[in-house]
Amino acid sequence: MDFLLAEIDRKKKQIDQNEVTSNKKYFRRGDLVAKQAEDYRKKQEERLQQKEERAGKRAADDDIFAAFKRKKDENEAKSALIPREEVIRRLRERGEPIRLFAESDEEACQRLRRIEMLAPEINKGLRNDFKAAMERVDQEYLAELIKQQGGEQQNSDSEESSQVEEDGTTLEDIKELAINMGKGDENLDQDVILKFIQFLLGLWAKDCKTRSDDSKRSLEAKLAGATQRQTESYLKPLLRKLKNKKTPQDILGALTTIIMNLLDREYVKANDSYLQMAIGNAPWPIGVTMVGIHARTGREKIFAQNVAHVLNDETQRKYIQGLKRLMTFCQKKFPADPSKSVEYNAVK
Repeated sequence: MDFLLAEIDRKKKQIDQNEVTSNKKYFRRGDLVAKQAEDYRKKQEERLQQKEERAGKRAADDDIFAAFKRKKDENEAKSALIPREEVIRRLRERGEPIRLFAESDEEACQRLRRIEMLAPEINKGLRNDFKAAMERVDQEYLAELIKQQGGEQQNSDSEESSQVEEDGTTLEDIKELAINMGKGDENLDQDVILKFIQFLLGLWAKDCKTRSDDSKRSLEAKLAGATQRQTESYLKPLLRKLKNKKTPQDILGALTTIIMNLLDREYVKANDSYLQMAIGNAPWPIGVTMVGIHARTGREKIFAQNVAHVLNDETQRKYIQGLKRLMTFCQKKFPADPSKSVEYNAVK
């Protein structure tokens, strides 16, 4: 092995000697050292030049990327600007000045964003839904008066949102469709529930519209119309779930029982099912529920169908409350025997 390494070194020196001078038989060692130093210097210069070229190319790419990102941010900032009317409305809701001294519209929009980031939805829980429904009823009454007097009717979002889908479905059609209800076909159950709720909402809205002009001006009529508008807005999330076939299993089972009893005019049974869904009868699991391999007494009652759904979230509480109002209206519209009715004298 040592012999091979020595032979390689000898061959290498011979090649270097031939590169120093090819005409000379003998040469000085200083010339060989100088030649090696020159080769090393050239290699270092080439390496440094390549490194500078790569750095320059990288810097150019960074400049191009930075310019592209800057342009993109500017376009996003321009497209994300909120309209001035919306900025004014949001600032007034929060009690902030709509414009500071020498402030532009863009700066006011940015100030609104900072305020919303520091205190998001500060007044959301203080809204009065019933007051808003009363205002919508007043606007619709004024629009109807203007239309009767030959004026131009202004279409508002509140009027459009108060329209209920009417497809000509009757109560007999729903009863015929509900023959196979509650037999395991969830799609059929949700379709029947959706049609029946829309049918009751349509009847309620028609009753509010067909009143005389004198009765519409009364406080009782305004309260009834506002209640109908508020109930309709409360039930929108439930109707959306029923339409998309995404109703939770525990809620769907209770709704199926309630609607079947309403169609049979068994209002006492429907009210019992409603209370079972809204309030529930699940005990509070205070302490340990599993002791070894045996469960404690009454543990089977702690399930989803026994929980108070009215306490889950605000949206669920609202459409459960709206369902109760529909049940009361259904008892008024389709009365039954006193023994099958809930608070017969008061509802009548």
